[in-house]
Amino acid sequence: MKVLKRIALSLDSIFEWISLTALTLMTFIVILQVVTRKLFNFVFFWSEEVTLLLMVWFSFMGIAIGFREKLHIATDSFTKLFGARFNKVWDKVITVVVFGFGLYLIVNGMQFTIDQYETTLPATGLTNSIYYIVMPITGIMICAYSLLSLIGIETTRHQGLGEEFGE
Repeated sequence: MKVLKRIALSLDSIFEWISLTALTLMTFIVILQVVTRKLFNFVFFWSEEVTLLLMVWFSFMGIAIGFREKLHIATDSFTKLFGARFNKVWDKVITVVVFGFGLYLIVNGMQFTIDQYETTLPATGLTNSIYYIVMPITGIMICAYSLLSLIGIETTRHQGLGEEFGE
């Protein structure tokens, strides 16, 4: 179990690094775009397209990280009426549903990626698939987090996120 957790955390670190890099690059490109437009009346032809691509990638990776940190919407006011045993079972049901969502992203994301392979983006000439390939990647990460959670391996890396409002 410890080896599995170490492998998962290593892959997760790479995943989080890619997500943060996408956010950083997106921010830098937008700042560059604003500065060059205002000061030089010039915009890089690729800046809007690349910014949108990075935003899509950052957003989808953020979804997976949100599931990892268990930041999905939860209404505890209703489930607190039941006992701890019910809530343990309910948490497993939620994890299975999240796993199903991950499978949905894998299947449909692959289909979108394949469907868009022949079309290209106008400014960069990249295949449109580059927007959609992040969907199955996110789905794989969500499924991995769900499976690890189901077998009792805690994947949460940042403690205390999202719980301070409910108590």
